[in-house]
Amino acid sequence: MFLADTRGGRELPLLKALAHPASPTRGLYTLKTIPKLDFAACLNHSYQELAAYICAALGLSGDMLQHALERYNSFSQTHAIAPLRLLTPHLAVQELYHGPTLAFKDMALQPLGALLGSLAKDSQEKFLVLVATSGDTGPATLASLAGLENIKVVCLYPAKGTSLVQALQMQTMDAPNLKVYGIEGNFDDAQSALKNLLGDAKFNVQLKEKGFSVGVANSVNFGRVLFQIVYHVWGYLEWVRSQNIKYGDLIRIVVPSGNFGNALGAFYAKEMGLPIAKIAIVSNANDVLEEFFNTGVYDISHRSLQKTYAPAMDILKSSNVERLLFALFGSERTKECMQNLDIHKRYTLSASELETLQEHFQAISCMDHECLSYIKQVYAEFDYLIDPHTATAFKALDSLKSPLPSVVVSTASWGKFAQTTCLALENKSTADDQEALEVLAQKGITPPSCVTSLLQKPPIHIEVLKVPEIARHIQAWL
Repeated sequence: MFLADTRGGRELPLLKALAHPASPTRGLYTLKTIPKLDFAACLNHSYQELAAYICAALGLSGDMLQHALERYNSFSQTHAIAPLRLLTPHLAVQELYHGPTLAFKDMALQPLGALLGSLAKDSQEKFLVLVATSGDTGPATLASLAGLENIKVVCLYPAKGTSLVQALQMQTMDAPNLKVYGIEGNFDDAQSALKNLLGDAKFNVQLKEKGFSVGVANSVNFGRVLFQIVYHVWGYLEWVRSQNIKYGDLIRIVVPSGNFGNALGAFYAKEMGLPIAKIAIVSNANDVLEEFFNTGVYDISHRSLQKTYAPAMDILKSSNVERLLFALFGSERTKECMQNLDIHKRYTLSASELETLQEHFQAISCMDHECLSYIKQVYAEFDYLIDPHTATAFKALDSLKSPLPSVVVSTASWGKFAQTTCLALENKSTADDQEALEVLAQKGITPPSCVTSLLQKPPIHIEVLKVPEIARHIQAWL
């Protein structure tokens, strides 16, 4: 199986693209064609069996994959890796946060980390894996790659752009092959710094001299999206198994969106044959995706990044949209749009292109005060506590009304955002997550035990860098 370059560069075999995901064109490796699959035949599959079926259809199978899928055995609910919670007969929440870092990124990064470890071991290559994070990708990448032979990891995060728990998950990671840097700036600055390092000839020559090839675990790596397809299919099959819907019934999937990989996984599942009518995209105050899906204009020329209660969605350049453009409009049009975004900070789809886009997607945004309101409302109505990212999806349910059964994709445990949860439920501002958890505990609300223990750990990685300093510090660490 070969992957295509979204901007028309050379194709690469799947495993090679996972190990070396940086394209010379600055494009992304992605599916050349999307196969049609018979998911009805998978109703009796386990999660790992379903993942193996989908991966095999995309050219990935064998012992290396089986070893990677064993990572799911470490999840907190091994009998229900991505459990579906039915709130009503027509509304389900798919919980994707039962992995080691309490966020949906574990669903893809745990097996991808094992794959990268196997590739490094088999080839005797040394990889430097670079990752930029808005809060969840970093901890999940570090947890996935900690202690692996021939792999070193450098994680960049906005020093003032994550929750305390997210920051501590990175700062307390204790393995000799891991290095974490806070940076002065926001997530887009971190992501741009990473992409610039990937394209920096001098930096890459210096790494090569030290024996390292550069890898990434961000959305640049197609392996992330590959494993994100699986849980959307699993959620649908779980609903069928609950006997609340029949196979073939159309549903809607509601996805809180930042870098768009989660929603792209749903799109690929839909194109493979899963009965999805629409994918609803939810943004926060950084509503570039809402504007894009409703108008066909992707414009960041007048925007500055807004910090919100849903920090993993504080993104303006949603990199996986490029893969969607390729799937719908081909490499030439994708390259044109991306060049316009690089040069003019905007691009515009034609009327017919927008119509094609809207056959699959609808979009809305949710402001911070609405986010707080929906956390409180869902808790009161269903005795069910959701994190601020998931809360934005409930705004979409109310605003983008549909008679279709809907799955809300729940991306993180509320325990990673205790301050926001406390503010929503108690209308009380607190100094930090520790104080917020104490207030919530008085109401009988307690987080997963790993959150409580995390707050007692001393930080190891405390350096905060200016962007121009990053390359020098990485070189010194290596």
